[in-house]
Amino acid sequence: MATMDTAELDHHAELDARLVAAVRPIRLLTAASWSSAVQARFLERWRQGRRTLPTVHYPPCDMDATRQELDAIAAAADPDHPLGDYLRRSAGAWHIAAQIMAALGSDHAGQLSARLYGTPGRPLPGSDWTSVDAAGHFVVLADELDGGVAGNFTDPDAVASLTPEQVRGQMQADIDAVFVEHPVSVQVDPDLVAKAAAGASRVRLRANTLFSPADVRQLLEHEVMVHTLTAINGRAQPNLRSLALSSPRVTSTQEGLATFAEQITGNIDIRRMKRLSLRILAIERARNGADFIEVFEFFLASGQDPDESFASAMRVFRGVPVTGGSAFCKDAVYLHGLLSTHTCFRWALKHRRMDLLHWLFAGKLTLHDVISLQPLFESGWLAPPRYLPSWLERTGNLAGLLAFSLFANRIRLDTLQMDDVALGIA
Repeated sequence: MATMDTAELDHHAELDARLVAAVRPIRLLTAASWSSAVQARFLERWRQGRRTLPTVHYPPCDMDATRQELDAIAAAADPDHPLGDYLRRSAGAWHIAAQIMAALGSDHAGQLSARLYGTPGRPLPGSDWTSVDAAGHFVVLADELDGGVAGNFTDPDAVASLTPEQVRGQMQADIDAVFVEHPVSVQVDPDLVAKAAAGASRVRLRANTLFSPADVRQLLEHEVMVHTLTAINGRAQPNLRSLALSSPRVTSTQEGLATFAEQITGNIDIRRMKRLSLRILAIERARNGADFIEVFEFFLASGQDPDESFASAMRVFRGVPVTGGSAFCKDAVYLHGLLSTHTCFRWALKHRRMDLLHWLFAGKLTLHDVISLQPLFESGWLAPPRYLPSWLERTGNLAGLLAFSLFANRIRLDTLQMDDVALGIA
């Protein structure tokens, strides 16, 4: 088989090693993020009644040499070989990320981020709906539940009462029990604006905030059991070392998998869906001209506190002008990725291809990669995942949930009245 020719494999493995070296300077999310001092200054002024746009400075980034090397790698890869296709796609995504780093603070950075991550207005897989449509649906549903029956009960699981230090200890114990051969440390980071960030050897938690028990479980399933787990598995790959890297190209699949993990383990609630949805709606508002203060106040009006509203608005405006008309589009991937991942899992069940789902965790891969690189997994050139989330190891449980979902989705709720349902189970 042509795809298993030793010389071709060696050639593309060498190109992959060059790719890993070339992308080391590309730290897009780090370069685009704001310091905690920006948040402190903005909120202090806002509480004083001064609606002043935040001031953010981005250091200049000369990425010309990096981009040239990425172009050379793509040119040397065979587009008709599965590895060549993988490398060309990866190099192209990293190239755009390097362009964004060089353009931070400009409208061009926002335009490039739309190319890299997509926009909220693109159709969802297998649907005429867009992420904006889906986000609006979840926000309305969440608000209706908060004002209806759900609003009459206090959910202690959602009360933020745990300190970062308490969460650190709890998560460290859980992580140590899973990654027995690969130490991962949990740290409290005073400069982190996001609630958590995860890599192959470190998980960071935001300081000066409180977490709910639900937050902790969501972070464990999302950040650790997907992002950290796939990074560790990618590092264990003997031939394709770039599978350990969080390439911008895999963002949609990674975030889709991570959010699906919350869902399949029962650790996502309607409030979490609302938070994800609000970010998508905020991106659309910013692209349509809303400035940072307008987006910040949009989050406030939607029920978030000032600190969380700032963090949410910051995600929308990192790397782009705060005056409106541009947005950093990364958060547009969450619902799109979740629905794509859910569809992929249902397809794999229907076609008896649960092996594909395991390979998804062998590193930082896209859904396309798993299918195109199948011969290399089957031959052993690509290693199977060292670790799997517990919910994926319980294949029978997962298959049961998906099988029910496959059948239940055939029932059209818009044609039913509650009386019909009641009579059916009377």
